[in-house]
Amino acid sequence: MMRLMSVLVVLLGVVGSSAAADLRYAYSGVEVLPTDKSFDGLWDALEQAVADSGLVVVTRASASRGAASRGVTIPGNVVIGVFRNDFAVRMLQASVAAGIEAPLRFYLVENTDGTATLVYQRPTAVFSPYGSDELDEMARELDVLFAQIAERATAGR
Repeated sequence: MMRLMSVLVVLLGVVGSSAAADLRYAYSGVEVLPTDKSFDGLWDALEQAVADSGLVVVTRASASRGAASRGVTIPGNVVIGVFRNDFAVRMLQASVAAGIEAPLRFYLVENTDGTATLVYQRPTAVFSPYGSDELDEMARELDVLFAQIAERATAGR
């Protein structure tokens, strides 16, 4: 029994320590950009890059901040939803069903070494299942904006 408990403790330690670094995604078109920035530094840089792009941060959800408010410490993570109303109108004119995809998201994760990684799914990958030429055109425009945002946010990686 003690041996089993020891194995479980070791396994839980491995799972807990590698969770932030295990960035495998079930979606196609995912960009994973490791940086040398701290989690908070990357968060600030991303928000500034979004503002500079003309897009708008419309949502923020952070399990790590929520956990901290309960006295629980987990690696930093936040999902930041980004969009703009003119894109929303175009998206809905092309496909009401595609509305579930907005806002498009960036995901920031804190790595075990104190650095952070920026992750996002390219808008063309998000909207391609809808089979709409209008959505595809809009998504290509958003791909450029998202790549620019990511580049600015991770500059000096």
